[in-house]
Parts: sequence; structure tokens; C-alpha cells
Amino acid sequence: MLIQFTCNGKAVQLEAEPEARVIDVLRETLALTGTKEGCGRGECGACTILLDGIPVNACLLLAGKIAGREIMTIEGIAGADGSLHPIQEAFLDKGAVQCGFCTPGMVLTTKALLDENATPEVGEIEEALSGNLCRCTGYGKIVEGVLEASRRLTHGSNHSGEVT
Repeated sequence: MLIQFTCNGKAVQLEAEPEARVIDVLRETLALTGTKEGCGRGECGACTILLDGIPVNACLLLAGKIAGREIMTIEGIAGADGSLHPIQEAFLDKGAVQCGFCTPGMVLTTKALLDENATPEVGEIEEALSGNLCRCTGYGKIVEGVLEASRRLTHGSNHSGEVT
């Protein structure tokens, strides 16, 4: 089937089998390998992408469901010049990244949360990230990263913490 959609701000048109999973289309057809497959059952969140701004598991989503819609992968969050997004900077600065396998899903889930609620409380962060599992950092540093990202996005500060 022919599928047209927007991915990371660019129009995409491709042929895909009706039963193709979005994660496979992203990784194999579009070479967007930042989206990781962990469990393949929608339980770990490693494959999280944003579909029309909402976090979804790309391993459970069939390609036909993205026709006419907008996808953002981790590759699409950085600036046009390749600069890191404030969420990515905050995660790095707060030590919320170790092996990095869960990080794309965590970052995109954080973006969706902060787009909806610029200053979430810790409980709201924990609830938003509940579908994303991490085996390395411990969730404390990830929550700190989200709080720091919120601060930077609402107060306009750079990665060194200086207000701009």
C-alpha cells in the first residue's frame, strides 16, 4: 500500500505492506534507527514515537495507521543545525542517560508531557513516564532531567544553567 505522512517535519511517501509495523518502516525503510525495539509487545516504551504529538509504541502501530498523520522520532527533536533540544541537554546534564537504549522514548514522552504541561509536578512526571522502562539510571535522575528540561523551556536557559 502507498502511505503518505509527515515524519520529522518532512513529507514522506512510501510503499509498505499492510501488516508492516511502524518501527520497521522507520528503521528499515527510512533508516531512522533512533527508535529502538525493546520488548516488541508495547511494554517497555523503547520504541516510543510521537504520533500527532501523542506518545505511542511504534512496535504496536501498523503502517496503515500513520497515513496522513505526523510522526516525530528522536531524530526530529534536535534543532535544524543539529543542536540538542533542551530536553536532551537536561537529560545529559542530570545524568539521566546511561546505556541510552530507553532514552529516545523517554525524551519523546517528556516532550509530549511538557508540550501539554510546561511545569509538571513529580507525580505527573512519574505517571507520564510510567510506560517507559529503564534498566540503568534509576528513575530519580530521569525525573530530575524532566524537571530541569521544564525549567529550561519555561525560563529560557541554556545547558549550563545560565538564563538567556
